[in-house]
Formats: sequence, structure tokens, C-alpha cells
Amino acid sequence: MRTQEIIHALESAKLARPLRFGLLLLIALLLVLTYQWRGYRNLSSLEAMDHAQLARNIAKGKGYTTDFVRPFSVFLLRQREAKQAGNDPALARDPAHLRTGHPDLSNPPVYPVMLAGLMKVLPFKFEVKVEAPPTDAYQPDRLIALFNQTLLVVAMLLVFLLGRRLFDETVAWISTFVFLGTDLYWRFSVSGLSTMLLLVWFLAMCWCLVEVEQEARAPKGRPARLLIFAVLAGLFLGLGSLTRYSFMILAVPVFIFLLVWGGPRRWLGGLLAFVVFAGIVSPWIARNVNTSGAPFGTASYALVENYKYAEYQLQRNFNPDLDAKDILPAFWTKLLANGRTIATQELPHLGGNWVAGFFLVGLLMVFRNPAINRFRLFMIASLVMLVVTQAVIRTQQFQDSPDVNPENLLILLGPLVLIFGVGFFLVLLDNLNLPIAELRYILIGVFGVVMCLPLFLFFLPPRPYHNIAFPPYYPPSIQKTARFLRPDELMMSDMPWATAWYGDRQSVWTTPNIGDFFKINDTWKPIQALY
Repeated sequence: MRTQEIIHALESAKLARPLRFGLLLLIALLLVLTYQWRGYRNLSSLEAMDHAQLARNIAKGKGYTTDFVRPFSVFLLRQREAKQAGNDPALARDPAHLRTGHPDLSNPPVYPVMLAGLMKVLPFKFEVKVEAPPTDAYQPDRLIALFNQTLLVVAMLLVFLLGRRLFDETVAWISTFVFLGTDLYWRFSVSGLSTMLLLVWFLAMCWCLVEVEQEARAPKGRPARLLIFAVLAGLFLGLGSLTRYSFMILAVPVFIFLLVWGGPRRWLGGLLAFVVFAGIVSPWIARNVNTSGAPFGTASYALVENYKYAEYQLQRNFNPDLDAKDILPAFWTKLLANGRTIATQELPHLGGNWVAGFFLVGLLMVFRNPAINRFRLFMIASLVMLVVTQAVIRTQQFQDSPDVNPENLLILLGPLVLIFGVGFFLVLLDNLNLPIAELRYILIGVFGVVMCLPLFLFFLPPRPYHNIAFPPYYPPSIQKTARFLRPDELMMSDMPWATAWYGDRQSVWTTPNIGDFFKINDTWKPIQALY
């Protein structure tokens, strides 16, 4: 090409869009590398280590068994199998499943299975040198963080697609850059939690709903196109529900959206979406009911945690006092108490930064595009459902880490809040009588910098925290202690998720009384170590 043709191609859409995407991906890669250097630390949450050790067992061919044994899951197993023990000698010999492999009753399967696939493909090095310096990162933790940061980049692309579909390219580009510059998402990406994967399922589901609405309102393709997107919405809803059980509550606004704005074939689309969703989640729920008698295993009783049982006492209890009369009082008590905290502390920071203010004020505005107004109603309905769910399932994990925890469901709505907040900001900007046109770009730049200020400040000295989550988690020390036991022996610990992950030893949570300790040791399996 001649020089003039090259310049023309760069200025036109022919090369301008690929160059912008290339620049966006380069910025994302630089942020991944920078955050790995500056913000990475070993896993520090119970659920992240629980997922990791469960994934390793799956990768080793041990099935869906866990080395992190909760006494409460033993209670559920024995309660369910009490009638079967007389007919099954294996159950009579090992009623707690401590010798034959303890089935996991706490985690949905999608995220651990994906981590197990990752462990099959990448060179995970689980052994660590005991004499390793304290600054050394645990290599499997770093690879899990890189996997989640890759999911963050995928979520970034979905934010762009949603912003462009609902508004225009300007809103899409600004929303994407603000999303990349939001510190809270980067903190989740290195936490090892399943939040990034859940965010990808949620954004993909939202994109399908937008496509259904626009295809129903202004058909552009074959009639089957609308049904395909409805089916995909049900697929992503099912995958999200098996990534985190609380995601299932979004089935209510999703099916209402499909039935109200799904076009002339909305009943068929809603039915197909429901069939796909039910086909994904039903087998797993049936497995949990057959194994433990509860549809979501131990997670079915999150309502009474931090109500009748403080901290983690329910999970550590072999004989809990469970009464159906406690359900309604627990629901209202937790809803009112935790709802107050959500309304005063979490909703004002809904998008992870200050753009939530633009979103909340923008709720008063009616857009000319009906798709924006309809999808905003879906957002509001989802917000109400997630607030109620987050309030009633809140446990000690929130107290341990108020921002980055698996019970933070409002983080899912953050990207949508960014898109609508940026859209309202640009509407305000378009109504200003600016003396010069270039001032518009300066104001957009200032807006972006202010929204991303927490992330910029994070990279400034001093370092916010050490890359080793000590105390109490120091992988070489935990692994050295766990190696005192043979692989088939049992230990008891007050942090069994860590001894199961870093030490690769079956670990039961410390029981609240000495009688339960002797019951395990004398009846089911000897406890060879206390940690």
C-alpha cells in the first residue's frame, strides 16, 4: 500500500477498530502483569483453598471428594444414610466416609472442575521447598490467579459488547476502560474465588437477553435466532447456578424478562430456556439430595448461620439443633440486620467506584431507546433479588473479608452499573455548552482518571500488603507439618482448608467439644495430628 492509502486505512474503520482492540488488549496484559507483581498474594480465603484442593482431587481421579472435612457434612451424610447402613456393609464400616473418600457437599461443581482441567494442562508444582524464602509465591496459587485474570479480560470484552449494543461505541470504550481501572475486580481476580467466572456467565447471559429483546422488537435474522439466544440465556443461567448456588435466584427476573419482552414466541423461548436451565441444575441437585438430603448440601443451611450459630459453629457441629421453626425468624432477622449494612455501605459503591452515583441519578431519566429502559428494569429486579439473597445467606466469611468474599453478589451488577453510569454522564456532557469542542475529551479523560483513582493509588508506594498471607497461611510451614502424616492419615485443624490445600492431607475441622474428638478418633478414623 502507498503511504496515503495506509493513512486513510488508519483513519477509517478498516484498521482503526483492530488497532483500538489491540491497544485495549495490550493495556489489559500490562495490568495483569503489573497486578501480578504488585497486588498478588497467596490464597487467603476459606472458599478459595477449598475449591483448589477439591480441584486437585478431581484432577487426580479421586472423584468429587474433599480433604476438607466439615463435621456438619458428616452429620448430613450419616443422617441420610442411617436407613441404608443396614443393607450396605461398606456404609456400616465407614459411616463418616473418612476412609473411602469424603464426598464434597459444600461446593457447586463448575469452578472446581474447570480448575481441575487447568491442573491437567498446566505444570502445577504442588511441592514447595521448606527452605524457600518468605517472599516466594506458591506457584499453584499464582497460576489460579492468572486463570482468573484471564476471565477478567473476557469479562472486559463482554462489557464492551454490552455497552455497544445498548448505547454506542463511545459508551462501550469508556465503560471498558473504567471497568479495567476498577480495583475491586482486580482484587477478586487474584483471590482464587469463583467470582470472575460467575461474572463471565452473568454478562454473557445479559448479552443474550439484550439480543432476545432487540430481535423481538426489530427482527434482523431468522425466527430461530431469537430462540437460540433464549436457550443460551438458560444455559448461562444454569452454569452460573452451578458455579455459585445463590446465582439461581436470578432465574426469576430472567424468565420474567423472556416472557414479557421475548416477542411473539416468548412462551416457547421461555420454555426452552427453562428446560435447558433445569436440565443443567437438576442432576446436581438430585445428587445432593441423594447424598445429603439437602438440595444444596451444607449451603442449604446458610440461613441459620450467624443467627442461631455464631461464626463457623454450625459447620463444626456433629449434632446441630436444626428446627424448621427457626427459618422465618432467621430470614427476617438477617434481612433487616444485613440489609441495613448493604443499604448504607455497599449500595453506594455498587460499581466498585464512584460511577454508581451517576447510575442512581440516571434511574430518573427515560431513554429514547426502549431496549435501555427495559433492560434497566431487569437490572433493578436483579438488584432487589440479589440484595435480599446476599442479606439472608451472609455468614462469617463476610466478617473475615467484607469486600472480597464469595457472598458479595452485588459485584455482578457492577459492570452494568458502569455502562449505565457512563451513558448518563455522556448525556449530561452533551447538554453542556462547551466553549471549545476539545474540552469534551478533556472532561472525559478527567472522568476516567477519577473513576480509576483507587487503582492508581494502589500502585503507589508503600506496598499495601505482603504477597504471603501470613498470619496464618505460610505454605512451606503448613506443608512441612502436614508431611509428618502419611497420605491416608487424618489430622484435625482449626484451618483445615489450608492443611488440605497446601499440605494435601485429609483434615477435619476442630470440633467444639472433646467428646466429638474421641468419637472421630475411636469410632471412625484415628486422628494422627493436631494443627
